[in-house]
Amino acid sequence: MPLSVTHEIVAAAYAGTTGVGAFNVVQIEHAEAIVAGAERAGLPVILQISENTVRYHGSLAPIALASLALADGAAVPVSVHLDHAESADLVHEAVDLGITSVMFDASKLPYAENVAATHEITARCHRAGVWVEAELGEVGGKDGAHAPGVRTDPDEAAAFVAATGVDALAVAVGSSHAMLTRDAVLDFALIARLRAAVATPLVLHGSSGVGDAGLAEAVASGMTKVNVSTHLNKAFTRVVRAHLGAHPDVVDPRKYLGPARATVADEVARLLGVLAGR
Repeated sequence: MPLSVTHEIVAAAYAGTTGVGAFNVVQIEHAEAIVAGAERAGLPVILQISENTVRYHGSLAPIALASLALADGAAVPVSVHLDHAESADLVHEAVDLGITSVMFDASKLPYAENVAATHEITARCHRAGVWVEAELGEVGGKDGAHAPGVRTDPDEAAAFVAATGVDALAVAVGSSHAMLTRDAVLDFALIARLRAAVATPLVLHGSSGVGDAGLAEAVASGMTKVNVSTHLNKAFTRVVRAHLGAHPDVVDPRKYLGPARATVADEVARLLGVLAGR
């Protein structure tokens, strides 16, 4: 089906009080696996490209255009999203390439500066029909700036959304980026309070550190967009490591990247089911 837009995917989940998975693309195998998993589950999905991944590839266009092509040819709704962009120029490039949503991250700035920068980006993106996610204060673990104990205040979150005009808000409720274990303890009562206070969908970053039961309860409490990266990278790397360990003479990357891609597709399909309440 034609390329979907993030707004429509998230709006449907928000209205239905279900969750939608947003999975990070590091290389084309990730994008292929995520789309395959979504097709297997029969559910929509969001492909995310972070500023760190853009840095790894040297530019946005190659991985973005590949992801857009895969999204356009998918049998289920798939959109492409720019994740954790701190550069305004990168946001503008993403819009020019046809990416339908961006997460502008000015959370390292003092509150007033975050509001001003996010408002400016949001206004420009909205003129281009692009959906904007932002973050109020850093989610735990991002560059070590905050401990997982940091929490988003509902009143401040509501004021931030009103002042900036953003379409979705990433909030700190107990998760932490880049966790290798799935034992983060979320504040579900706070999620419910944030859902009641903020008139836009909430986004859970650092979801790799949350177990299946926690993800399901987070969605039931009010989360809509759920970001996952490290968890899939762990699965991908585990298969590559095992294959190379068992076959030390293999030099063809397809021999070990293919099984890793298949494993990630399986896990994407499973997680999408968890978020959809299946």
